[in-house]
Amino acid sequence: MTSCTFLPHTRGSARTASSGGGHHRPGGLWSSSNAESLDRLLPPVGTGRSPRKRTTSQCKSEPPLLRTSKRTIYTAGRPPWYNEHGTQSKEAFAIGLGGGSASGKTTVARMIIEALDVPWVVLLSMDSFYKVLTTQQQEQAAHNNFNFDHPDAFDFDLIVSTLKKLKQGKSVKVPVYDFTTHSRKKDWKTLYGANVIIFEGIMAFADKTLLELLDMKIFVDTDSDIRLVRRLRRDISERGRDIEGVIKQYNKFVKPAFDQYIQPTMRVADIVVPWGSGNTVAIDLIVQHMHSQLEERKLRWDMAALASAHQCHPLPRTLSVLKSTPQVRGMHTIIRDKETSRDEFIFYSKRLMRLLIEHALSFLPFQDCVVQTPQGQDYAGKCYAGKQITGVSILRAGETMEPALRAVCKDVRIGTILIQTNQLTGEPELHYLRLPKDISDDHVILMDCTVSTGAAAMMAVRVLLDHDVPEDKIFLLSLLMAEMGVHSVAYAFPRVRIITTAVDKRVNDLFRIIPGIGNFGDRYFGTDAAPDGSDEEEGASTS
Repeated sequence: MTSCTFLPHTRGSARTASSGGGHHRPGGLWSSSNAESLDRLLPPVGTGRSPRKRTTSQCKSEPPLLRTSKRTIYTAGRPPWYNEHGTQSKEAFAIGLGGGSASGKTTVARMIIEALDVPWVVLLSMDSFYKVLTTQQQEQAAHNNFNFDHPDAFDFDLIVSTLKKLKQGKSVKVPVYDFTTHSRKKDWKTLYGANVIIFEGIMAFADKTLLELLDMKIFVDTDSDIRLVRRLRRDISERGRDIEGVIKQYNKFVKPAFDQYIQPTMRVADIVVPWGSGNTVAIDLIVQHMHSQLEERKLRWDMAALASAHQCHPLPRTLSVLKSTPQVRGMHTIIRDKETSRDEFIFYSKRLMRLLIEHALSFLPFQDCVVQTPQGQDYAGKCYAGKQITGVSILRAGETMEPALRAVCKDVRIGTILIQTNQLTGEPELHYLRLPKDISDDHVILMDCTVSTGAAAMMAVRVLLDHDVPEDKIFLLSLLMAEMGVHSVAYAFPRVRIITTAVDKRVNDLFRIIPGIGNFGDRYFGTDAAPDGSDEEEGASTS
C-alpha cells in the first residue's frame, strides 16, 4: 500500500506528511508561563502539589465491552473460527496505530472499531508493555527523570510474541501497568485473538519484526500544542501528576523522543491521518479499505463441507460408547420420547450422566499402589496418576452434567464456557469463559449434552488448547452425539478422547441430530423450545 495523507474537506489549509507532528515552538520548549495560558483547558489544580491518585492503566480492551448508540462490540476478542481440520483459515487483520503521545490514537481506534461493524475486536495498547524497572530506575521515575518515551523502555520481545499469538487466535497474557507506581501489577489478564486486532502506541512502528506483523499502518498526526494540552490534562487528572513534573518530563523526554524516534516512523505508515479523530473523512476511507480486506479474509464455517468430509468413514478409535445394555437403552427410550414429562426426563438424564462420568473416569491414567487393609494385610490396587481433574461445562446444557461429576470426583474444579451460534453468520462465538488457574496441568472433562456438527465442541477444545491443556488430556463427554460431530472433532483433534452413551447416524438439513433427543436444555430447564426443535448445541443465538 502506498503511503498517503488524508485531508478533510472542511479545512481551508492543506498539510502533507512532511509536516510531521505539527508546528513546534522555537527550541521545542514549553515554559511554565506558557502553560498558565492553558488553565482553562485543564482540570483545577490547587496551589500545593496534588495528591497522587492510585490509577491503573490496563490494556485498552478493558472493559471488554465497547457500547455504542447502536450496539455492543466485544473488545476482549475471541478465538477466530477454524476449519474442519481444526486449523485457522486465515490470520486476523492487524492494524498498527502510531503517533505522538496524546495524539488521539485510542480515540481514532475506537472510531474505526465502531465504523467497521465487526463484533469481535482486540484493542491492544503499547502502554501495557513497559519494561520492569530496576530500583535505580524506579527512583528516577519518581522524580520524572526516567525516559518512558525511549524505545528501550518497551518490552518489544513480549509485544511481538503477544501479537503473533493474537493473530493466530491463541490466548495471551497481557501485563497490567500501573502508571502511579511505574510497575506491572501482579495479575495479568487474558485476551483472545479476533477478526481485527488494533495495536496502538507511540513506538508502534519502531521495531522491524513488529512492523512485519501489521497488515495496515496508520500514523495519527496531531499538532504538538494540542498533544501537550491533552497530556497535561491526562497526567494531572488521571495519573496524579503535578503540572511542573509533566512539563519537565515533556521538555526533557517527550518532545526530543518524538523528534528522534516517533516522527521519523511516519514514512513507514501506509496512511497518515492529520488532526486525529477530527478527520472523519480519513477514518471513513480507512474503514472502506478495511472492509474490502476483511471480505477477502472472511472466516466462515462451511457446514456442507464438514458434513461431506467424513461420509462412509469408520468411527474413530478415540470414540468410546457406553455399552448399550437393556438398562441404558431403556433410559434412552424414556428421554427420547417426546411425551416424557420434565421430571422423568431430568431423572433418567441424571442416571445416564452418572453412568457416563463413571465410564469416562476409567480412561484416566492409573498407577499401581499398595495399601494396608484394617486386617493388616497389603492390597495391591490402583490410584489416579494425574495431578488433578477439572470439569468444564459448555453452557447451558453442559452445566446439567456438573452434579454427576461432583458426585464421583471429590474436590473437582469446575470451569464454564458459553458458546453461542450467531444466527446471522452461522458461526459459533465465545461469549463467556471462566477457567480455573493452572488448568494446563489437569485432566479436563469437557461436558456438553448433545454434539451434532461438533462446531461448539471444536471451539471449546480450541479454548482449552489455547490455555495450554495438552490435547491428550482432554475428554469430551456427551449424552448423545451424531456421527458427523464425532468425525469432526476426531479429525481436527485426533488425541482428544470422545465418550458418549449413544451415537446417532444422521443430521438433517438444519444440522439437527436424527432421531435425536430434541433441545436438551429446553426439555431439562422447562424453557420454550425453538420452532424447529433444534438441538441445544446449534440452537442458541447471540445475546
